[in-house]
Amino acid sequence: MTALFMAAGYAMAGEGGMMIALIIAVAMNFFAYWNSDKMVLSMYGAQPVGPREAPELYNMVQALAKRAGLPMPKVYIIDDPNPNAFATGRDPEHAAVAATTGIMRILSREELAGVMAHELAHVKNRDTLVMTVSATIAGAVTMIANMAQFAAIFGSNRDEEEGGGMGGLASIVMMILAPIAASLIQMAISRAREYHADATGAQICGNPQWLASALDKLQRGNEAIPNHTAEAHPATAHMFIVNPLRGGLSSLFSTHPPMGERIRRLLGMR
Repeated sequence: MTALFMAAGYAMAGEGGMMIALIIAVAMNFFAYWNSDKMVLSMYGAQPVGPREAPELYNMVQALAKRAGLPMPKVYIIDDPNPNAFATGRDPEHAAVAATTGIMRILSREELAGVMAHELAHVKNRDTLVMTVSATIAGAVTMIANMAQFAAIFGSNRDEEEGGGMGGLASIVMMILAPIAASLIQMAISRAREYHADATGAQICGNPQWLASALDKLQRGNEAIPNHTAEAHPATAHMFIVNPLRGGLSSLFSTHPPMGERIRRLLGMR
């Protein structure tokens, strides 16, 4: 992803652009490393809960974290009828798991345990950091492509006077292909990590059928109750256990593998 970002910078402004892109990539990753969890939790209005506010959820996460050999993460609840959940944090010592009120309403205790185990699997496998970094750079590549688009529009007269050439052609190609390539790379990373988290989560909770049953309910729940907040922030869609975006290019470039295949693999673990 960083190499793609640097290539986009080179296509736009040569070696100087490549170095600027590298500096931006380092700065954005540094910021994401320290602040992405706070930003996402704030974005969705997540509220921290303890054993007094949400005893069943908190005690469940505590037991699963112990089973997984993880430190106890912070637990959050999001007041949203859309059934979903996600994990965030730069490492297991600074992790958080969040569940919507909708998911706690439609799932049984066993199914919810499967979902929370899946989220803890992301923490255990350090997917929260990997996927945050990939999403950050993918967004940066798109930003560079937009900058190239504006440069092409407002610098068209100058290009005609100077003859354009390979630099102009490279910028046009980068403008079109770089965001697509970044989305495909992010999609491949996220899909692989989802499959791995499903398998690890099934081991943590002790019964793959719990998670398989939960995924089936969550798929139907997300089709019936759209997540308007997530649709307003598509860059965070990869974090949720079920893709909160529907239709259009969001389906073509989905960061989640097909639900049927996820369920099939889980049931095959029995």
